[in-house]
This record gives sequence, structure tokens and C-alpha cells, in this order.
Amino acid sequence: MEITPTKTVRELAVEVPGSTRLFEKLGIDYCCGGAVSLETACAVAGLSAETVVSSLEQVEQERAEAGEFNETSLTALISYILEKHHGFTRQELDRLEPLLDKVCSVYRENHPELQRIQTLFRQLKSELMPHMQKEEAILFPYISELEDVVSRSALRAKPFFGTVRNPIRMMMIEHDAAGDLLREMRDLSSGFSIPEGACVSFQTLYRDLEALERDLHQHIHLENNILFPRAIDMESAA
Repeated sequence: MEITPTKTVRELAVEVPGSTRLFEKLGIDYCCGGAVSLETACAVAGLSAETVVSSLEQVEQERAEAGEFNETSLTALISYILEKHHGFTRQELDRLEPLLDKVCSVYRENHPELQRIQTLFRQLKSELMPHMQKEEAILFPYISELEDVVSRSALRAKPFFGTVRNPIRMMMIEHDAAGDLLREMRDLSSGFSIPEGACVSFQTLYRDLEALERDLHQHIHLENNILFPRAIDMESAA
């Protein structure tokens, strides 16, 4: 389904499950004021229609993926996360760090926020790298093994961490920390708005930081909202 700014808020509220929660969060009236176009509603609320459309597309994508991944095996979902998100995250964290250093060295005087963004990015990288390693070395193998044991109706050994809820709780705390860092970077950069007169490197940096943020949001959604709850339910049922 195509999501455009010319569609009415009411149409989108009906056609995009989950959109009403987003509208409520943004202060967009989808009930009495739902007859106006999304573009008009955004103008009234002081919002960017393009940004809201992007958010609605993400809501729709998450809904579609939730349906798909609620049917697939946990092992297949883990493989998807590793291939689609873990690899991308590592690649971008390594690639963007020297680019950020370069832009910061040139523009820090006129854009002092860059120094704080640089600090936040380094913290994000230092936390996400070991976070993904822990998932890959401990949590994900256990979930795959659990699924295999359940499928064979076999007995399973108790893991050293007691229950899958314990590492999941830690991973979700770390996800929240990453979300806080991303949020502060977005705020400092005014939503990754490219400043007037920015060179190609500066433009590339902000565009790719926003792409990294978008991918991490989807990455964390798949784990927090689909993989982890299903793993907890499976362990409880076993």
C-alpha cells in the first residue's frame, strides 16, 4: 500500500494498523479532524510530512515483518538478524567513525555539536560491538538449541544463566541505552538536518547516521518485540 501526504489522516488510520498510536504520539487528530490530508495535518501540528510518511512506512514494515517472523522458526529469524542487521551495524560503525572524525576536525568550530555527537557515536560503538558479540556467542545459540530440543521433545540442560529471561533482560537494557544515544545524536543534529554549505563528507555523514539509526530501530524491534518474547514463551512451555 502506498503511503502519501495527499491521503487523508482517516484513510491512513484505517489502512495502516498501528498508525493511530503514532498519530496520538505526534498530536495528529485522526478522529474529528481525520478528513484533512496528512500534509495539512502535519502543517497544523508543525511536523514534516515527509518525516511522518517515513514513520508510517516503518510502522507498516514492522507490522508486515511481525506477521512474517511470527510464522518462521526462531533459528531462521536469528539468521536474518545476523545477516541483515549485525553485519550492517558492524560495517557502518567502522566506516562512519573515521568520517565523523574528519568532519568534526573541519567543522567543530562552526558546529560545536559535532564534538558531542562524536563522543556519543564512540560510546555507541563501544557498547554495541560487545553487545552483538554476547548475543552471537551466548543468547542466540541457546535460543536455537532450545528450539531444536523442543522440536524433538528432548530433555534440555539448564543453562548457566538459569533462564533465557536473564540475558534477554540485559540485552533489552543495552538496547534502551543505545536508543538513548541515538536520540541524543538526533536531537543535537536537529534530526540529522544537513547544514547550509555542508561539504559532501558532512552531507554523507548525516545521511548515513540517519540510515544507521533507522536500521538499528528495525534491528531492535525484531529482537525486543518478536524474537525475545517468542523465546521466553518457548522456554516456559518446555
